[in-house]
Amino acid sequence: MDQPISLSPGRKIRLTDFDAGFHESLDRADAERETQRHCKKIDTLAYRLFAEAQRAVVVVLQGIDTSGKDGAIRMLASGVSPQCLTVTSFKSPSSLELSHDFLWRVHAAVPAHGRIGIFNRSHYEDVVVVRVRKLVPKKVWAERYAQINDFEKLLHNGGLTFVKCFLHISRDEQRERLEERLRDPQKQWKLGPMDLEDRLQWADFQNAYEDALTECNTEEAPWFIVPADRKWYRNLVVARLLRKTLEQLDPQFPAFDPSLPTKLE
Repeated sequence: MDQPISLSPGRKIRLTDFDAGFHESLDRADAERETQRHCKKIDTLAYRLFAEAQRAVVVVLQGIDTSGKDGAIRMLASGVSPQCLTVTSFKSPSSLELSHDFLWRVHAAVPAHGRIGIFNRSHYEDVVVVRVRKLVPKKVWAERYAQINDFEKLLHNGGLTFVKCFLHISRDEQRERLEERLRDPQKQWKLGPMDLEDRLQWADFQNAYEDALTECNTEEAPWFIVPADRKWYRNLVVARLLRKTLEQLDPQFPAFDPSLPTKLE
């Protein structure tokens, strides 16, 4: 199964069923032109969403190291007015964040009505990273799947639409990207010892992501698996998904008050 799709809730997700290099046999130049067209339309729809101020959208970008979260954000942010967009990167929790429940910092970052939020990593770190690195007992992280589903349902019922993208890359592609970071002085800062240690636990991370994708793939907040070995195709798929979501929401400008012209002096 190669296509980036929203999967039926309850189905067991196996990442080996998806080709990380899938790209529809598209040419890169054609794909990039299509991505630009989607970004222009997204900007128009985002402005209408901002004016309507009744609903919000959050794009969750999740994936193993080097899967392209930053690149996808640059692509989306380059085409949307800053007043319509918020970007939040979830790094290691601060002492304040650790003194609250694991969803506290995520809830605080949820975009206000009228805006599109982009999450670079998310609450799914708390059922993936903490599991693989054994930061909390299994009993703790295992209960979080249901808590996440309840949380996302609450936000959905409050007017938030999720676009949850798992950026799927192959182990060989990750190695190439890590080697590129080692060689490039402008990218070396992004690489730390933990990144290389995590690579040694590739299978454990894949298993943890498969369980998260399976357990938290709901009607209210479905997952999309995005083939990400080719950066330009990853960007195209994410842009398509956001545009489609906004078109389905079809935000409208508020009704115009016809009496206003008579009040202009």
